Formats: sequence, structure tokens, C-alpha cells
Amino acid sequence: MTCLQAQHYGTIGQPLLTSQMPETILIADDHQSTLSGLEGLLALEGFKVLTAGDGATALSAFRRSRPDMLLLDVRMPMLSGIEVCREIKSNPDTRLTPVVLITALSAIEDRVAGIEAGADDFINKPVQREPLMARVRSLLKQKAYTDELERAEAVLFALARSIEGKDRYTEGHCERLANYSTRLGAHLGLSAVDIEALRRAGVVHDIGKVAVPDAILHKPGPLTRREQTILQRHPVVGEGICEPLKSFQLVLPIIRHHHEKMDGSGYPDGLRGQEIPVTARVLQIVDVYDALTTARSYKRAMSRAKALAMIEREVRKGWWDPEIFRDFVHLVKSEEKQHSRTMPSSKTLSRSNPKPLGRKKSKAHHA
Repeated sequence: MTCLQAQHYGTIGQPLLTSQMPETILIADDHQSTLSGLEGLLALEGFKVLTAGDGATALSAFRRSRPDMLLLDVRMPMLSGIEVCREIKSNPDTRLTPVVLITALSAIEDRVAGIEAGADDFINKPVQREPLMARVRSLLKQKAYTDELERAEAVLFALARSIEGKDRYTEGHCERLANYSTRLGAHLGLSAVDIEALRRAGVVHDIGKVAVPDAILHKPGPLTRREQTILQRHPVVGEGICEPLKSFQLVLPIIRHHHEKMDGSGYPDGLRGQEIPVTARVLQIVDVYDALTTARSYKRAMSRAKALAMIEREVRKGWWDPEIFRDFVHLVKSEEKQHSRTMPSSKTLSRSNPKPLGRKKSKAHHA
């Protein structure tokens, strides 16, 4: 039997009168007696409760309602609790939602499978009120902290995109860098945490430009020495803006060092070679590539082939990591062979960007 309901009660069976919205918990179990018992326990504690009688219904309800937490029986028709858990935890947008699996005390294989699927905790059958409520409150408290961090991250992303939006020539730059760098990181075999850091850094790497005057950012001609000094402060400013977020600790080195060069001629610290974090070296390549293949106020967009040829010359000068560049070229060419549409061609990018202001073509690029 499948059932999908919602109830909202106070701690003594009356509707809550507080202004704070109650947390929503989704329970899925194909045994109606267990489902009703859990629903009653949680409703009496003031939670909003959704129920489902099978895994497929539970997954649909989760996608529709985005509850704060899930309690899933391991063995259910349609989809098992483990399969539902795996689906939720494999999605970057939902993987931090707490999932508790309900299982028999002796079902060791279910626990192992649940751990591999990403379950946050387990509750044994028959479910006891005290252990249940302790786990629920603990996981919801942790989720509240996580939600605060996500809101802070969203503010930083919005700020970074607002800076990008002030310049019609860099529209989409943040998203392209997040896309390119994560794909290159995966191609290089970097860890999942480094790839996630690259995704975030792709969006916020230039957030420090909030401290750079528009007259410098949008100047169509060469920058003066003083203007260059002001512009070159932006990685340090960006690092300072993002530093309070503990979840951004792996992002900070990318922000600070994405304008370093392998020969030590970059900024802000003049790092050389392997002193530059590998994630920063990855972002450097895709940042330069995107700058070359899109129109800017001071230059026209290059073709993909010309951009790669210019980066190769800069690699020979000692600016960029040759091994990472070689892998990037391989990635670009392999995607061309597969007729991939995920990385826009230079022609598409040229069409999607405004024509540059009428001026002499320049090979300079301040990415």
C-alpha cells in the first residue's frame, strides 16, 4: 500500500503556534503499522511528516518536497531504501540531506551496502523512541549548520556573478571555468574534494575584482603600471573575502595563485613550478583558454586552434604546466572527436559574445 500524507502537530498533539517553520521528515516503509507508528512519534515532537509506502514514491516525494531528512526502510518494493539513498547522495544538490536507514539488527550486509550508498546513520527494528529522537535531532542540528554554510556560499556566488555581469564581455566566464576545470580535474584523476574545489573556484576566482575600479576592468587599452598594481591585488582580496568559510579552505589557494606562473613571473607571490598548487595550475590553463576564445574589450575572440597554439608558446616560455596543458589538449581533441557539445566551440563563443570595440587587435590577455 502506498500512502503520501503530511501532518503538523505540536508537542502535545496540537498545531504548532511558533513562527519558525518545523523541519520536514520523509518516512518510507512498506509496512503500514511501522509507517503509522513512526509518523505518530515524529508528529508529536512537532515535525512536519511526509510518508511513502515504497521507494519510488519516496524518491518522487523527495524531489517534489525537498524534506530536511529521510527515514527509509531498507527493504521496500519498487526501489529499496539503499537505492533511494544512493540516488540522493549521488546528486551534488541533495547529497547533504541526512538519510537514516531502518534495518534489522542482524542485517550486516544491509549496513555495509548502506554505508557504501552514503547513509548517515542506521536505526534498528523495532524502532525505539529515545534512540530515534536522538538521531533525528542530532542530524537535523548538523543539517542546520550545513544550510548556513550553503547560504553563505550562495551569497559569495551571487557576488561573483554580479561582478561578472558588470562586464558584457565576460558573461558566462564563471560557469565555463567551473565546467572546464572540473572536467580537466577529472581527466587528470584528481580527488573528488579537489574537483569540488575547482568547481567553486571557477565561480569565485575573480571575486576580488570587487575592489578594482570599473575604469580599470573595462579599459580598452593597455593598463598603466599603477593600474596593473591595483588589478594584481584581486587574488589576495578574493582570498580574504572567502577565508571565513571553512568549507572553502581548498578553494583559497586556487583563488590566490591562479595568476602565478611556473617561471616565477606571476603574481601575487611569485611562486615557481610545483610551489603552485596543482588545482591552481589547472584553473590557470582553462582561465587563459577561455580568455583567448572569447571577445574582450581589448581583443577579438580567437579560434580554438589559435588559442591552443598561443598557450603552447606560453608553455615553452615557462608560464604554464606542460603536463596539465598536454592533458587539456588531449581532453579538447577527444571531445571534438566525440562531437561533444558541452564545451562550446570558438565560433559559438564568438557568436554568443558581443563584438569587441573597434580597435587594433591585441594578443594581451588579462584573464
